[in-house]
Amino acid sequence: MPKRAVLLVNLGSPDSTSVADVRRYLREFLGDERVIDLKPRWAAWLLVNGLITTFRAPKSAHAYAQIWQPGGSPLVLTSRSVRDKLAAALGPATPVYLAMRYGNPSIASVLGQLVADGVSEVLLFPQYPHYAMSSWETVVAKVYEEAARLAPALRMTCVQPFFQDADYIAALYAVTAPFLAQPHDHVLFSYHGIPERHLRRADSSHAHCTLVADCCATASPLHATCYKAQILATTRALVARAGLSADQYSVSFQSRLAGEPWLTPFTDHELVRLPREGKRRLLVLCPAFVADCLETLEEIRGEGKRTFLAAGGETFLQIPCLNDQPPYIDFLANRARSWLTNAPS
Repeated sequence: MPKRAVLLVNLGSPDSTSVADVRRYLREFLGDERVIDLKPRWAAWLLVNGLITTFRAPKSAHAYAQIWQPGGSPLVLTSRSVRDKLAAALGPATPVYLAMRYGNPSIASVLGQLVADGVSEVLLFPQYPHYAMSSWETVVAKVYEEAARLAPALRMTCVQPFFQDADYIAALYAVTAPFLAQPHDHVLFSYHGIPERHLRRADSSHAHCTLVADCCATASPLHATCYKAQILATTRALVARAGLSADQYSVSFQSRLAGEPWLTPFTDHELVRLPREGKRRLLVLCPAFVADCLETLEEIRGEGKRTFLAAGGETFLQIPCLNDQPPYIDFLANRARSWLTNAPS
């Protein structure tokens, strides 16, 4: 019988909050051509290494320091806990490995360990519910690239974006429901932003995205690679499950870079607008992330809360991500068990 394993892959974090480690991490992250896809590549290299990391690394290091835990990065620590809990749920016959797209443990090092451990079949489980070239796609491409180099005989099955999987929505609702039951005026769904150009680039027809009226609401097979259509589908599904009316929630986008149009409305702008419109008790949910990280803990729970309260808000709560909560572990385990049952021997 082949030896099967599950490989979880998430974004990653710097090794520490030192400026040197953060700069090294940013160079790898922002140097990915699926994140900053400026052409020619020498121009992207100059932008990342000569400008962005020079000025951003000290600021990012300070931001990471605000959320760093005694054991390290919250994202890495939570991801390790997810790995361990999933391994316990699946049993010793199906080991679970964890890699990060950027930083450590690297995809190459973990694939090397898989081979050394005698694994012959892998379920690749990107920890992104939604497709985007700068998240889900870059993880999958990097894993397959390294596998072709290090373990060409390894059989790989990849989990597709699970943005509207009924079990995923059920897990998301189970984790968020206790917070939705608390007094509030509004729920803000804050998703990670991407450049508008990335949406159009993912449209293989070059005739639908931003060209068809209400393109995200118009059913199309192109939505298989449309980040915005997928995040709106997640929102609709969770809103329906929670029984929220149209005036009780809204969608925004965070974590943008300057220089070109990004998806709007921007979260930081909404955090100023909402209290002025009487929405003074706010819940913020970040479903693009399965684990709390810099973008949810520092950008939303920290800076976002300060922005909202300064604009006249009264109460602000960032609902934690799925993290290592039992509903998410059950979702992962059920998907893995389905693969184990249906995979050919």
